[in-house]
Amino acid sequence: MITAHLNQSFNSAVVMLFVALAFCQTSFAQERTNLSPEELQRINSILQQQSKTQPNLSRRNLDSAMKEYYLQKMLADKRRFVPEDKWLIDTKPSMPRIYSLQEQARIQDSLTKIRLERLLPELMRREGVDMWLVIGREYNEDPVIKTMLPATWLSARRRTILLIFDKGEGKGLERLAVARYDVNSPTSGQLFKSAWNPAKQPNQYARLAELIAERKPRKIALNRSEAFAHADGLTAQELQEFLAVLPKEFQQNIVSGERLSVGWLETRTPEEMGIFPQLCQITHAIIAEGFSPNVIKPGTTTTGEMEWWFRERIRSLGLQTWFHTSVTIQRADPIANTTAPSSSKALSELILPGDLLHVDIGISYLGLNSDVQQHAYVCKPGESAVPAGLVKAFQNGNRSQDILLQQFKTGRTGNQMLKAALEQAQKEGVKATIYTHPIGTHGHAAGPAIGMWDMQQGVPGSGDYPLFPNTAYSIELNAETPIPEWGDKPVRIMLEEDAFFVNDKEGVRWLDGRQTAIILIKP
Repeated sequence: MITAHLNQSFNSAVVMLFVALAFCQTSFAQERTNLSPEELQRINSILQQQSKTQPNLSRRNLDSAMKEYYLQKMLADKRRFVPEDKWLIDTKPSMPRIYSLQEQARIQDSLTKIRLERLLPELMRREGVDMWLVIGREYNEDPVIKTMLPATWLSARRRTILLIFDKGEGKGLERLAVARYDVNSPTSGQLFKSAWNPAKQPNQYARLAELIAERKPRKIALNRSEAFAHADGLTAQELQEFLAVLPKEFQQNIVSGERLSVGWLETRTPEEMGIFPQLCQITHAIIAEGFSPNVIKPGTTTTGEMEWWFRERIRSLGLQTWFHTSVTIQRADPIANTTAPSSSKALSELILPGDLLHVDIGISYLGLNSDVQQHAYVCKPGESAVPAGLVKAFQNGNRSQDILLQQFKTGRTGNQMLKAALEQAQKEGVKATIYTHPIGTHGHAAGPAIGMWDMQQGVPGSGDYPLFPNTAYSIELNAETPIPEWGDKPVRIMLEEDAFFVNDKEGVRWLDGRQTAIILIKP
């Protein structure tokens, strides 16, 4: 799948060179010392090829050669998918190299250009739309417009209007910016060409109306939606100003851009899926680092301190989180209300031996987001293993995940998958609650909602949206099980791991594996 697209554009090649780094678990300096003579010879031959066009070779060229070497190795090994219950390579949590901000911007812009050139034409024809208008004002941007702008554009410029017109089969898309400036990337070139000169036509919307009249679109998609906030980015004021100048003959051609917006936001390209697992690996590595005796001191450390430890650790890596990390406790104490929603938990609790810890953490990186929940057990003095009752409870959590993943079939709605999964769990005696959501350019992303914690009968609107291939999900749910060692007190194993639905044939793949055993913290 990667090789099929690799030669389609220069941008694709650039991205894949960076993707190759996902397979390098240590720094370049460390990796060089571990290379075999054959590998070093291969890298040297790549350097020699580069020297023919780049006479002034530097240390950067060595890094570039290593990137290309790992890319070639990756393609040769065909590590796009593996049959195990893992995505890419089955590894212990370890911290991959995190790109600099400049590298991140280059990757993101390359991905954006690939998406505009390859993915967008397919989606517009799938939805039967030949013109899409995406309109946003500075600091009040349409959620879609941010995914189409260069990484160095941290917001829209004044009012930015993007016009995308399908010129017809085989003719490609015309991408215009009804704005004062071209929408350019420093590394990927022009994304949208400026089509407005205020000196000739002072009214921005009047110029937009001229462009529409020249192209005579059959359907004009505007981002208005009742079910999806992501697809409802056009404000009432912008719509009013637009309709005031749009000729009546074209007003009847206006349609909702809901499905087009959702399709754009939810669909992942092969290049993005070369990077997405890296983000999940980073998230897993941070959890493993935090849920350890190096950080947690029972009787001293509190859940509030752990929440801020995770936040600070994420920040120290140059990353961002899209929600405040939560750390909660379930314990044998019969009085503690451990099965209440997390929003009703105490603000901070002292972590003690015998506690079952839970973390919910999400990270933003390279225009994508992760969302992961895992558990750890703090051993009592003399303990060396997780109590059998908790082990069984965790198995029920994993089984709930398996049941849900079996429901992923193209065309099924979120509500249909929810109903089928809950019915199967009930047959197996598993008390599951499912609240799975799409993930990608947003944390709680566009696409089919598969339950919410308080909507187990189905989610109106977003739950009626169908499943499409090449979409990612946070498989979020819990399974409640009585714990014999705790006087049959019920415990909820609350799990969340990110996964990718490829298609009906290849099914669902975990992006970086899933937690299959409770982390053990031995003080």
